[in-house]
Amino acid sequence: MDNAALADQLDAFAALLELAEANAYQARAYRRAAELIRATPVPVEDLIRSGRVRELRGIGAGIEGRLRELVETGSIAELRELERELSPGLIGLGRFLGLTTKRSVELAKALRVRTPDEFREAVAGGRLRDVPGVGPKLEARIKVALERTDARSGPTVLLNRAKTLVDGIAAALDGEAAGDTRRWHHAPTRLAVVSAAPDALARFEALPQIVAMIEGHCGLTVEGIPVELVVAPPERFGTALLQATGSPEYLAALGPLPDAPTERSVYEALRLPFVPPELREAPFTGEPPRLLEQADIRGDLHTHTTWSDGRFSVEEMGRAARDRGYDYLAICDHTPAVGAVKGLTGDDVRRQGEEIAAANERLAPFRILKGIECDILPDGRLDLPDDVLAELDWVQASVHGGQRMPKAEMTKRVAEALQHPSVSCLSHPKGRIIGRRPENALDLEAIFPIAREHDVALEVNGLAPRLDLSGEHVRAALQAGVRIVCSTDAHSIDSLATMTLAVHTARRGGATAADVVNTRPL
Repeated sequence: MDNAALADQLDAFAALLELAEANAYQARAYRRAAELIRATPVPVEDLIRSGRVRELRGIGAGIEGRLRELVETGSIAELRELERELSPGLIGLGRFLGLTTKRSVELAKALRVRTPDEFREAVAGGRLRDVPGVGPKLEARIKVALERTDARSGPTVLLNRAKTLVDGIAAALDGEAAGDTRRWHHAPTRLAVVSAAPDALARFEALPQIVAMIEGHCGLTVEGIPVELVVAPPERFGTALLQATGSPEYLAALGPLPDAPTERSVYEALRLPFVPPELREAPFTGEPPRLLEQADIRGDLHTHTTWSDGRFSVEEMGRAARDRGYDYLAICDHTPAVGAVKGLTGDDVRRQGEEIAAANERLAPFRILKGIECDILPDGRLDLPDDVLAELDWVQASVHGGQRMPKAEMTKRVAEALQHPSVSCLSHPKGRIIGRRPENALDLEAIFPIAREHDVALEVNGLAPRLDLSGEHVRAALQAGVRIVCSTDAHSIDSLATMTLAVHTARRGGATAADVVNTRPL
C-alpha cells in the first residue's frame, strides 16, 4: 500500500470513530497520523514492515498496530466492524440531508434499510410516516432534501480538511483538484476533481473516501461532504479545469470558453494573461502581479510554546522552524487576560527570555525572537507593563474576549492599542472562527491609517478556522498601504505547516513578497 492509500484508510477510520462518538483524542490522533503519512517522503509501508514506523513523530503503539494490520491484511478489522454497525453510506447521505448521525442510524433501523438507495425507496414509498417521532414536517423536509441537485449544500468544512480530501481524490484518479479549494477559499462549498481517465467514475465510486453517490457524478463522504467529479476528454481538459475552478462571477466575465487541453492554452486562445487560481474569485482584468510564494517566507512571527498553551518547548519550536529553512521564529505566548489558558506575566516573559537566549546560542545563526501575543484590554490598554513590552523583539496585539463589542467601541479599543510604541502587529484582526463565530465589528477602514502611521502590520493568521485577515481584507489593507504578516499561530511543530494556508490567503488578496514583512531577512 502506498502512503496515500494508508492515509486514506486512517482518515476513514478517524471519521467513523468521530461518528461513533469514540474518544475525540483518538480520532484526532488517527487524523494527524494520516496527514503525517501523506507528507512523509519515504514509503511508510517499508517502515512498518521493518518495525521503524514509530520513528515518525506522532505514531504510537496503537496506530502502529493498525498500520501493521493494514499492510498485512489490507484492512482494519475495527473499521470494517464500524462500517457494518454504522452504514457509512446512509450516514453520509443523512449528514448531507441535515440529519445527525444518531438520527440517521435510528431511521435506518426503523425502516430496516442498509443503503442510500433503500432509504430513498422507503421515503418515496411513504414509509417514513410510520416511524415513531417522524411528523409530516420532517418527512417533507427529507423529501425536499432528497430532490436537491445542488452539490454545494453539504455541511461546513474547513479549508485544510477540504484540501486534504480533494487532493487525495485527485491523486487517486490521476486528475487535478478544482473547485473552491483550488482557489483556496476560506469556506469551500464546491469540492471538485477533474480527471481525463476513462475509468475515472468507476474508480471514484470505489474510493474509501466516497460512501454514497448522488446526482450522477457527485459522491458523498461519511461526513456528508459532497465531492463533484468532472470527467473530460484530454483535448478539453484545460477548459473543464478552468470551468470547475473559477467562481461563477469570474467565469461569466470570461464568456464562452474554447476547448483546449491546458488552462494556459485556454487563456492564450482568449488572448488573456494566465490568472492564478486565487485571483479567480471576481472578474479580473490586466496583468496579474507576481504573487507571494511560500519560498519567499523567511520566518514565522506568531507561535506558541508550553509556556502558555503550546505543546512544544522554545527550542523544539526553534529547531522545527530552522528545519523548515527559516531564518527566524517569534515566540508569542499569551498574556493572562486571554483567560481560557495560562498566560505569561511580566516575570514569566523575562524568564522565558532567558530560555530563548540559551536556545539561540545552540541554534545560531538561526534566531528565536522574544515576542508575545498581548491581549488588548477593553479600554485599549495592553495586558503587560510598558517596560516589559519594550524589552521584546516582536509584539502581537490581540483581541480575544469581547468580540461582540459594538463597532465604535471595538474600533476605539484597537486603535488605542496600535498607537502603543511597542506593538508590531495586530493578530487575527476580525476575530472570526469559521463556521462558529462571525467577524467582529472592527472598522478596518478606520484602522488602516493608524496602522500605516505607526508602522504596525496586520496578520494573516494561517489557522484553518481563522484565515484572518481574509483575502478580501488583505486586498483592502494593501490598497491602504498597510503591510501584512503571514503567520501560523502554531501551537505545535506540525502546525508550522499551516503557513501554506496563510500564504495562499494573502495571494487571494493580491499580495506580493514586497507586501509581506516576514519575507525580509532578519
